[in-house]
Amino acid sequence: MKQFLEDHRKIVIMGIGNEMRGDDSIGSVLAQEMSKSFIENENITIIDGKTVPENFTGTIKRETPSHIILLDAVEMNKKPGKIKLVNKEEIENYNISTHAMPLSFLIKYLESTSSAKIILLGIQPKNMDLTNEMSPEVQTSANYILKLFHALLK
Repeated sequence: MKQFLEDHRKIVIMGIGNEMRGDDSIGSVLAQEMSKSFIENENITIIDGKTVPENFTGTIKRETPSHIILLDAVEMNKKPGKIKLVNKEEIENYNISTHAMPLSFLIKYLESTSSAKIILLGIQPKNMDLTNEMSPEVQTSANYILKLFHALLK
């Protein structure tokens, strides 16, 4: 992540997820928490894209970011809570199923309308059943990610 952010000018961080589906809420939860922390930083825009991240493409375009970071639960067949930087070429290999539009389409659209570098930070979910609770493994990963972003961006 440090290498990805090396020459950043303006960052858009978008959390994606369904707060009613357990660990799938991770992206939205992270966006909500980060928006409290980075409210004073004009070079960082935090967006909670929920289950419709495509609705925020206009907002992203207006921000003219140099870097876009997407945060989402990604089924990677890994241990719950596993965090992975997923390159755009790999996205189609993973199951990201709770969104109206495939994430690969969103990324292709953003690439066609922006020169920003784009990356997905995926977190392996444990439970995506209809529940409001995040698993302890994914909550631990959320805490780690928040600390990481504070260290990198403060």
